[in-house]
Amino acid sequence: MAEHASALPRARGRLDSAYRVAATGFCFAFFGTGGLVLRLLVFPLVELFIRDPARRTQVSRRVIHHTWRFFVWLMRAVGVITVEVRGLERLRRPGLLVLPNHPTLIDVVILVSLMPDVSCVVKSALLANPFTRGPVSAAHYVCNDAGIALIDDSLEALRTGNSLIIFPEGTRSPQGEPIKLLRGAANVAVRARVDVTPVVIRCEPLMLGKGQKWYEVPPRPGHFTIEVREDVAIEQFLESGASEPLAARRLTQWLEQFFQQEARRGGD
Repeated sequence: MAEHASALPRARGRLDSAYRVAATGFCFAFFGTGGLVLRLLVFPLVELFIRDPARRTQVSRRVIHHTWRFFVWLMRAVGVITVEVRGLERLRRPGLLVLPNHPTLIDVVILVSLMPDVSCVVKSALLANPFTRGPVSAAHYVCNDAGIALIDDSLEALRTGNSLIIFPEGTRSPQGEPIKLLRGAANVAVRARVDVTPVVIRCEPLMLGKGQKWYEVPPRPGHFTIEVREDVAIEQFLESGASEPLAARRLTQWLEQFFQQEARRGGD
């Protein structure tokens, strides 16, 4: 009798896990199909009817925002994830340089779903992916393999008053390893003289992390916490006549320490 009683929770757990694997697969199938529809149908119509390039880019970004907002809603509705946002009003200001950590595959999707008109720096591999090529191209997102052009394109996005998302790590955070940042985000902040808005992303239990397959679901839905922190003034890193390379190095070190502390706090 006791064995039968203990078997019930295990059976329910296996059933719940199987359901969330299927639900996750359904959500990603929707995401891929949606990306193809945007690329083959929606964005060609946008290009046909909107002749002004700047206006066309803005409309394309808003289409992506609403599409990804629905995708996040879908993942929540089917019980794959839950999402909690703290400080959302700070993300709605124009001209932000948003620097988040990067624990999961869908971090950029969640952030763009919260910001109606934003550009971001993305992996160049997304241009080769048939499901993401349309959104990346139509929104004129900046590819992270562009070298010097990456900084120039990022600066141009900020000069036009748009907000910009850059993941300073450049890729998802390796599990259990110290956070190491590239200096590109800091170079953009220093050269543009723009204060930075750190965003701390947590997912507990972790899903879609580096090295994790989409079907490796955790024991319960991943709970995403998006925490928008107060702006960090760029001028403090330029004090005492510091050169731009030195200021960028200082900012990178500050961000590494900040995100490392947050990672430790999240693991407590």
